[in-house]
Amino acid sequence: MDDTHELKTRTALVDASRHLHDTGLVTGTSGNLSVRIGDHVLVTPSGVSYQTLEPADIARVTLDGDILDPGASSPSSETPLHLGIYRTTDAQAIVHTHAPWATALGLVRDELPSVHYAILQLGGPIRVAPYATFGSQELADNVRRAMLDRKAALMRNHGAVTSGATLAEAVRNAESVEWLARLYLQAAQLAEPATLTTEQLEDVWRRATASGYQP
Repeated sequence: MDDTHELKTRTALVDASRHLHDTGLVTGTSGNLSVRIGDHVLVTPSGVSYQTLEPADIARVTLDGDILDPGASSPSSETPLHLGIYRTTDAQAIVHTHAPWATALGLVRDELPSVHYAILQLGGPIRVAPYATFGSQELADNVRRAMLDRKAALMRNHGAVTSGATLAEAVRNAESVEWLARLYLQAAQLAEPATLTTEQLEDVWRRATASGYQP
């Protein structure tokens, strides 16, 4: 791994972590982020405040979970979740948050439906993975299944996970999930929210593809 590229990636992970903290998608030491570089993964550490996080604190592991920097900060307890997604998708970056609206929706629904065409960015309606203890292989497997053909999933009684081809995209997707969840829950206070049909979403996709517009 090129040292300059790795340092830039570590710095990007620190900057993204602080951005998520400043926008309220994570609090304290909750949540975690990672970037895949070849057969290695750089992942935020366990128990380190986003306000004091530094590039040197970022852990480096293999796709099998072996720690490559003994003596450095321990990788996030949710590392198995990240690795499971990397091993089964083409994701290059993953963001896990405890964003309040997304977490709240995962308490009461089995899916975040297509209340806005922006959900196309994420692959369609967002599934809620069944509850399992944090850091467990069971949780990693539940989320991996929920993210099949998707770039996002909610976790029952826990939070949200998004992926992307870049760290910037994974962060944008996390922000989109939170916005969609808030939209749904606010509308649900008035009535059952209207949702877009498959045909309507397909029409949006065709028009967006033809015009170069990203929903």
